[in-house]
Amino acid sequence: MEASPVLAALVGGSAAAAATAAGTLPALFAKGIERRTQDTLLGFGAGVMLAATAFSLVLPGIDAALSQGAGAWGAGLLVGLSILAGAALVMAMDRAVPHEHFIKGPEGANWPRLRRTWLFVFAIALHNLPEGLAIGVAYATDIGRGHALATGIALQDIPEGLVVAVALIAAGMARVPAVLVGVASGLVEPVGAVAGAAAVVALPLLLPIGLGVAAGAMLFVVSHEIIPESHRQGHEKFATAGLMVGFVLMMLLDTALG
Repeated sequence: MEASPVLAALVGGSAAAAATAAGTLPALFAKGIERRTQDTLLGFGAGVMLAATAFSLVLPGIDAALSQGAGAWGAGLLVGLSILAGAALVMAMDRAVPHEHFIKGPEGANWPRLRRTWLFVFAIALHNLPEGLAIGVAYATDIGRGHALATGIALQDIPEGLVVAVALIAAGMARVPAVLVGVASGLVEPVGAVAGAAAVVALPLLLPIGLGVAAGAMLFVVSHEIIPESHRQGHEKFATAGLMVGFVLMMLLDTALG
């Protein structure tokens, strides 16, 4: 008997959160990560998310709209507008929620009133929420496609967890609290996954819209957060190489499992 999309989304989102937690553990012993390596890992994550956006979200969204009776132009327009809406939603959250980038510094409303640790926590949550949402909507589309997306995101969450924990330590946090914050940062992914799957299961007509919104949220995070962070220290070639490898790996996963 096939698992329900919501239950599958919970498991997939939890697997991604567990991957984040596993990635933080070496920070308990490692003295640090070379900045070039961090940028390569960030690029890898960006590549995974870009491929997931195209192959696991946008294309299935257009197919879903077509299957619901929309024409070619109508399907493309519906998903396109949903992409813009998803990006606008995350942009609004980015402006409203105080948070701090590891390089660029603090952003959002009322950030001077919060401890720097919480600014990092909010930044990580803003980054991970679209990933969880995308996993949930993908499972609501097709269990196999959900497995592919959850696997890809889990793979990029392992080095991402390490980068986050090391950056928190470099910002002055003790090792154990930094690892615990990194572990907690992944918990938003199963929450987002369940919310995304439940919404689409309850209202199947939302499927192409949900896929488009998740794609837009992911694209915003990649363009606004990950790529700029990976290009600020002069390691653009390494970050780009990581992006290409991540993109191809996620494409293969989606082809094999989706």
